[in-house]
Amino acid sequence: MKILITGGSGFIGSNFIKYWFKNHPEDSIINLDKMTYAANPRNLVEFENSPNYKFVKGDILDEKIVDELVSQVDTIVHFAAESHVDRSIDDPSLFVRTNVLGTYNLLMAAKKYQIKRFHHISTDEVFGTIELDSTDQFNESTPYDPSSPYSASKASSDHLVRSFFKTFGLPVTISNCSNNYGPFQHPEKMIPRSITSLLSGGKIKVYGQGLNFRDWLHVEDHCRAIEAILLNGKIGETYCIGGLKKGTSNMELVRLILKLMNKGEDSLEYVADRPAHDNYAVNWDKINKELGWEPKYDLESGMKQTVDWYTQNQIWWQETKKEAEEFYIKLNSLNK
Repeated sequence: MKILITGGSGFIGSNFIKYWFKNHPEDSIINLDKMTYAANPRNLVEFENSPNYKFVKGDILDEKIVDELVSQVDTIVHFAAESHVDRSIDDPSLFVRTNVLGTYNLLMAAKKYQIKRFHHISTDEVFGTIELDSTDQFNESTPYDPSSPYSASKASSDHLVRSFFKTFGLPVTISNCSNNYGPFQHPEKMIPRSITSLLSGGKIKVYGQGLNFRDWLHVEDHCRAIEAILLNGKIGETYCIGGLKKGTSNMELVRLILKLMNKGEDSLEYVADRPAHDNYAVNWDKINKELGWEPKYDLESGMKQTVDWYTQNQIWWQETKKEAEEFYIKLNSLNK
């Protein structure tokens, strides 16, 4: 298999490349990444001299680069996206350009070169929110109801991908995953921000009263799910990927982090809630029944592995931690 990975130097993309080469060393990968703040060149240093790996710095908005690279592969796994809700509130236009127009460029090239599989990585946030007192879960039939510019841009890209299947017969699959966590995640996101704040002698910032809930998916389990879809998923289908049986509140999550890091609740700081703060829970029965996939990490084992990684790799996150906290200071000043 010759694979073009977009956004391969970011959190999920780099974990996927590591996973794929470990399990499919005979395949080749081209990694197209713009190298924004969310990407890190150190994530994939072990492959720099590999004959099966090629890195290209470029933007999926650049039609020429996209066309050139798609002509060399038979499969596309499309991770590249602006993905931070808070940043989408700060600058929605960036999310529309990258997530919608960038996806369109890839689809046009995939159609031109008759790609064998276009797999699009999306999010459960396209479905909107679940009421706090509800036991509902998102599934593949849940109507789209995005709340933020980020989720609206991802919903738009999902619709584009489906339209290319229905109109042009492009062999696509889509996965809508829940919140990922694990090694190499930028410290702007909730879990690494919480862990690195404690490691830096600070406190965990909790939005509101911490009542909002999420489904949490370890990034390795996500990589395994994408593998199952690429190898055995049905063309034209969507698969929801979650890591838990039910949603976990933010308070339950931060208390687990405190427990694993031997900290008390005096290490929590409650801050004003963000706009359009949704709740998510994912039903992953379809991918389990049809493809035999299920997560291997429960939340505690996955979180322990994640805490250990950030504890042992502080050089990796120290500079990006500073930038992330500067962004939050800016965002808070704008919201006042």
